[in-house]
Amino acid sequence: MRSWTTSSPSTLTTTSLTRSSRQSRLPSLRVLGVDPGLVGTGYGLIEPGPGGVVVLDRGVIPTGAALPLEARVRLIHDEIRRLIEASAPALLVLEDLYTEYRFPRTALLMAHARGVICLAASQCDVKVLALAPAEVKRAVAAHGAASKHQIQHSVQRLLKLGELPRPSHVADALALALTGFSRLGGRLT
Repeated sequence: MRSWTTSSPSTLTTTSLTRSSRQSRLPSLRVLGVDPGLVGTGYGLIEPGPGGVVVLDRGVIPTGAALPLEARVRLIHDEIRRLIEASAPALLVLEDLYTEYRFPRTALLMAHARGVICLAASQCDVKVLALAPAEVKRAVAAHGAASKHQIQHSVQRLLKLGELPRPSHVADALALALTGFSRLGGRLT
């Protein structure tokens, strides 16, 4: 069952995670991709289904720039943990930390979000896989320098979505999930 949840984190429910009897006979290869951000953290939950990979849930955890840092990271932790507990993924995939020499502060701030996401996964005994952005781009768009727009189109094609996944945080999270799914032996096409 496809579900397109892009609601606020307080309205996340497990109803979007219900599987049909046909899907429940497939091996459990549920993967949660997370695109960390202090203003908005994107997530995408996929698993194998009849005819390909099925999106079970996707959305953004908004934190708002007006909140203090400690409130934002707590919100990210709490919502990711709630999502993990509701969906029981086999793997959580997130982008490896990288820095641009012009923006070192961004990497330091992103480390806070990544840290609490890893903590939530660890508390729920879910394995974490960190992938370099270029590796994810190569896996879904066939080249490591793909643009955000190219990633959105590739994710739309691979998941047979009727529309582009938006915002870009969601597309990135789904791309991470697809790459992790592939690493576990799942087929993307």
